[in-house]
Amino acid sequence: MTTSRPSGLLLDLDGTVYQDDEPVPGAVTAIAELRDGGLPLRFVTNTTRVARGTIAGWLEGFGIPADADDIFTPPFVAMDWLRERELRRVAVLLPEDSQDAFSGFELAEPGGDAPEAVVIGDLGEGWTFEVLNRAFRWLLDGAAFLALHRNRYWRTGGELVLDAGAFVAALEYATGREATVVGKPSRPMFAAAARSMGLSLEEVAMVGDDLEADIGGSQALGCTAFMVRTGKFRAEELAESAVEPDRVIDSVAELPAVVLG
Repeated sequence: MTTSRPSGLLLDLDGTVYQDDEPVPGAVTAIAELRDGGLPLRFVTNTTRVARGTIAGWLEGFGIPADADDIFTPPFVAMDWLRERELRRVAVLLPEDSQDAFSGFELAEPGGDAPEAVVIGDLGEGWTFEVLNRAFRWLLDGAAFLALHRNRYWRTGGELVLDAGAFVAALEYATGREATVVGKPSRPMFAAAARSMGLSLEEVAMVGDDLEADIGGSQALGCTAFMVRTGKFRAEELAESAVEPDRVIDSVAELPAVVLG
């Protein structure tokens, strides 16, 4: 499928730029070529396990220059959402490294005052019945229900594993409430990343391995969307889905040829 050159790029990270602590083959060179070609880009990821500065350090280690301000994650967007609604006491279900993003808030603790909002991210193996049940009770008591994303699964160590969306869905079912989602595929994070480049969503292309969050989510907002056959890409999912990427490429290594001409 032929597409016009975008004015900027939004790149997913895990499964697109890197995988299992290594850059995708050709990614480092491709990103350098894109930047040399005058195409601005931002990294847009649903990763909630680590802080933006940590991710920037990983990219630097791969040979991809990056500042924390180049990286857009759900916690970054969630802080604005909470401030706009003047919610100060929050329960943050995230690994400790990611909780640093919420240092300006009062963090609710078990046995303490009830939170005004419950923020659900990816605790990985930290998810236990006790943690889920505590969140369930807080939500029943009326706390705002904020999900950083609702990805169903991701790939790590060569295997697909449950992601935060599975636990968001469990709490939605138990409480009869629908979570507000700030990460992909929702508008706030895409819009914030495009705005940081001085561009509208219609002027940018999203590149990722997640058919729902990256491709379908960005297309619904007017973006062009390129899907990569790396990370958690599954040909059978693409064949069965109503979502149709504007273009499917083998990996991010092909991007310069696709968008720079």
